[in-house]
Amino acid sequence: MSLLKFLLKLFGAGKDDLDYYNERREARQAPPSQYHFPRTVERTPAEWESYFRDILLRNFSSYTIRENVPVTDLVGFANDEAQLYTTRPTQAYKAEWGQPYSFVLEADGKAKAVVMLGSGHSHDSNVKYLIARMYAEKLDLPYINFYTQMPNERNYVIERIRKFLN
Repeated sequence: MSLLKFLLKLFGAGKDDLDYYNERREARQAPPSQYHFPRTVERTPAEWESYFRDILLRNFSSYTIRENVPVTDLVGFANDEAQLYTTRPTQAYKAEWGQPYSFVLEADGKAKAVVMLGSGHSHDSNVKYLIARMYAEKLDLPYINFYTQMPNERNYVIERIRKFLN
């Protein structure tokens, strides 16, 4: 008898506690083939763009889709300089330094959302992406980012974009 079972019995643990203990132990001992990890999809950047273009054109046909849109197309050459980091107050960034938006969804001649594709932690740490995100937020546009190292299955992409648009 294991020490844990002995202690459970000693302190009045019930059958449910022992069942829970056994289930957890079995789960830890499951062979690795039973674990489910999201599969990665190996695609080139051009293939990812084509994949997302197809999804956007088929499922969001009420919007005009623009690709590889510079930040300045939406905000102009902004007179302000954005401060991204509170720890570096003198370091400022301009809109023209931002990563171009992968896709912009427009309706009635106005941008309604931006879709950004990136790999790794580009959305979180690359200054160009941070500038693009900040200006999208200034314009009150949903910034919908997708990591290209993840599967991004068609239904997931469609539902995620719809969630932001509604």
